Amino acid sequence: MLDNCSKLPIIKIVSTEDEVFTKLELEMEDSTHDMLVKWGKEEATDEDYISVAIRAGLEEFLDSQKD
Repeated sequence: MLDNCSKLPIIKIVSTEDEVFTKLELEMEDSTHDMLVKWGKEEATDEDYISVAIRAGLEEFLDSQKD
């Protein structure tokens, strides 16, 4: 993922909003997992995908700096 970072335009953070959440570790049948993934994809917004991508990129960058 970091290989593509040099090709990205500048992204300016214009505001932030703190959110309280609980991260759950779940066990379930594969069919239940598939159903939840399907529902999540139906409900996810473009902003949700952007947030996931930015978080993943930042985590990968920070991990690369630990070495």
